[in-house]
Amino acid sequence: MKIRGFRSEDAAALAQIFHAAVHGVSARDYSPEQCAAWSPEPAPAEVWQGRADDGRFVFVAVNAADQPQGFIELERDGHIDCFYCHPDVAGTGVGLALYQQLEAQARDLGLSSLYVEASEAAKRFFIRQGFTDEGRREIERRGVGLHNYRMTKALS
Repeated sequence: MKIRGFRSEDAAALAQIFHAAVHGVSARDYSPEQCAAWSPEPAPAEVWQGRADDGRFVFVAVNAADQPQGFIELERDGHIDCFYCHPDVAGTGVGLALYQQLEAQARDLGLSSLYVEASEAAKRFFIRQGFTDEGRREIERRGVGLHNYRMTKALS
């Protein structure tokens, strides 16, 4: 597994990974109705390209054939926006490698902290990385109630 920066040709794969993760990994903690509201279908590649073009850092985990398996996004204020791994690689260390790359970038940027709105599965991961749970948040997507957790980590 290799971690590299986003390339334009990754956009469609990221859309598929996001959708598969919501309906695979997140389905352990959220209802089918909630997962369908979160990601009713893979977003067009242009959506993911636009995210990558807005100045955020997007790190992509790829296999030996350079096919994306997971990704994580760091905004310049320390916000971790999207963090998803395909269900086939969830729990194999891909997420940890992505996170370690992100934290190294954050430190290189001189950021003093990171923050995230984490799903149930992501909350468990971020706690293991030293994040603090600052509370559950109730949100709505497409008329369906969901929840996540505001989490922060100070960088020394």
